[in-house]
Amino acid sequence: MKFEPLQGVLVISVEQALSAPFASCRLADAGARVIKVERESGDFARNYDTSVRGESTYFAWVNRGKESVRIDLKSDEGRDLFLNIVDKADVLIQNLKPGAMLRLGLGSESLREKYPELITCDISGYREEGEYADMKAYDNLVQAESGLIDVTGDGDVRAKVGISIADISTGMHAYSAILEALIQRGQTGEGVSIKISMFDSMADWMMVPWFHQTYGGKTPKRRGVFHAEIAPYGPFKTSDGREIMIGIQNNREWKRFCKNVMGGAVHSDDPRFKTNSARVENVDELNEQIGSRFLELTHQNTIDLLKEHQIAFANLNTLQQFSGHPQLRLTDVEMNGEMIKMADRPARFSGYENSFGSIPKLGEHDEKIKKEFGS
Repeated sequence: MKFEPLQGVLVISVEQALSAPFASCRLADAGARVIKVERESGDFARNYDTSVRGESTYFAWVNRGKESVRIDLKSDEGRDLFLNIVDKADVLIQNLKPGAMLRLGLGSESLREKYPELITCDISGYREEGEYADMKAYDNLVQAESGLIDVTGDGDVRAKVGISIADISTGMHAYSAILEALIQRGQTGEGVSIKISMFDSMADWMMVPWFHQTYGGKTPKRRGVFHAEIAPYGPFKTSDGREIMIGIQNNREWKRFCKNVMGGAVHSDDPRFKTNSARVENVDELNEQIGSRFLELTHQNTIDLLKEHQIAFANLNTLQQFSGHPQLRLTDVEMNGEMIKMADRPARFSGYENSFGSIPKLGEHDEKIKKEFGS
């Protein structure tokens, strides 16, 4: 039996790229009916690449379980069809350029006046007001503006995060906000207007480095794959070339690590390393000592020691090694009449099974939607 708490909820999403499609995909996973409105040429994310058996990686990931309909919102026929769907919808999501829906006469405020039970979610780059309102906001650009790139990298070399974290963060915030709005509507009978920006979403996730800078007086150093404020916390190479990442979070673990793994090479009560603050202050010297010790051990010897003495660790895996990870849960999703693999939902519900709807072809449901919602 499938877990579909949103069964009966109708979502119409005028969406492109990643943030809005991520949010509507999660709603579809939970049983909502999601109608994806695309322009004639389609969501431009369809054409990012052809890696998934001819289809785009991004599109395949976040568009399962939706119906695709092409609507020209500038035409009278298209507007009528769109409004007929909105009339039956519970949720409207859109992430077009700020003001685009308003210029079409389809702004969320006016739609909510006509349909007070409607929940609207407008996703923007930098909010709909202020000097940044009209700026284009792609993922890497928002990573740059939010300071994320400034705290990511190694030494003098800055780096972006390797996934589209600004888009994903925004999609997750939109998904959770829509769920909150559905709960409230169940209590009051009224919908609500939701406004979410990519910049605000990243600002929320940037609070730890911001606290360090604002109240501590210093920006965290860029330390590559090592933690900037906890030590030892990073990868060390073993004698056979594999890298193991360790993370010491408290002094009890630190003492066990020194005694049983380091074999006396580092003493837990050494003033340079006795507290986390001292270890961070002397991190280069500490890492050199740990690195020398790990090079005396094989990968398996090191793992055995760390497990035996309950030291937190992880293998620094390549993407290929992740693909074969024993904890990786994959599921099948239909695309173009065949099945592809992707990660299962992180949430598992006892007594229920997860399953995803198929990934739609461009305009696959044009005739069905027009027949159902046409004038």
